[in-house]
Amino acid sequence: MSETTRRPTVKEVAERAGVSPMTVSRTLAGGVNVRPDLQDRVLAAVAELGYHRNENARSIRPGQSSGLIGVAITNIANPYYSTFALGVEEEADRTGRRILLGNTSEDAVREAQLVNDFLGRRVEGLIVVPTGASWTHLAHAVQSGVPVALASRRIPGLAVDSVVLDDEHGAHEGTAALLDAGHRRIAYLGNMRSIFTGERRYRGFSRAHEDRGLSVDAALVPAGQQEVGEAATAMRALLELADPPTAVFCANNRNAIGAVTEIGRQIAELGRSPADLPELVSFDDFELSGMMPVPVSVIDHDARALGRQAARLLLDRLDGRAGPVAPREVELPVVLRRRSR
Repeated sequence: MSETTRRPTVKEVAERAGVSPMTVSRTLAGGVNVRPDLQDRVLAAVAELGYHRNENARSIRPGQSSGLIGVAITNIANPYYSTFALGVEEEADRTGRRILLGNTSEDAVREAQLVNDFLGRRVEGLIVVPTGASWTHLAHAVQSGVPVALASRRIPGLAVDSVVLDDEHGAHEGTAALLDAGHRRIAYLGNMRSIFTGERRYRGFSRAHEDRGLSVDAALVPAGQQEVGEAATAMRALLELADPPTAVFCANNRNAIGAVTEIGRQIAELGRSPADLPELVSFDDFELSGMMPVPVSVIDHDARALGRQAARLLLDRLDGRAGPVAPREVELPVVLRRRSR
């Protein structure tokens, strides 16, 4: 949208959504005291009309770029994503740009609000670890001339640059190593399989079993865990089974930390021997992983490199180096670092 094009107003968004202007303002400010169904209607109207608040309009002269890149991650408390953001910042700094960092908590509505806020601040481009549940707001950004690069996950149907990890291969290798060590009851702790990485990593886990003529026991695959506490609870339930797992594949570091937390509790409070507890494979390394009471093998990769690559894809678009090429899909390698008893 050019500077001379008339921008839609809050009143027009309210009319399209069938709500009051106050409801529109509250939704765009975070949705406090606004029903979820009304938030959905407001955000749909925002996307349809191409509305966004122009927070920087008074401080940026016409034709002047903001020098800002909006970065949306899913969990700012996870050191993995802070390392990722550091990689983005390093590349942006090479071109004199700065980043605005926001957290979505795997919430599609929050992601849409965050992206809308970034656009209102006149960011030059967006780097997003997407929830994937809804992406109208990202399509609107592209249509408005704001390049988008996706990191860690892709969105089918959204034609933008992306960089992901070799998720399926890594999960396959990690699971195969456990099977080759003689384990036959291997549990899986991971986030929702509707998430891009969750689906790919579970597929690798399953394929490793299929390659050996084995099937996955559904009792060893609890519902998706998003946080450390949920993973610890799921691990406790697995250990209380009549026939518990002898190994556990953890699809990310938050699940691995949750699993180790419960294993530590079992040792400290129940007096269990580490030799009687499952060994783990973690997709993503984490601090002190090599000093845990049970072996923790790691499917390792560089989160900083992931951030740098995402930034390079976006900066190529911003600075004209990518040209009119089709969306680029980059897949970074992972390495299994095996630790055994």
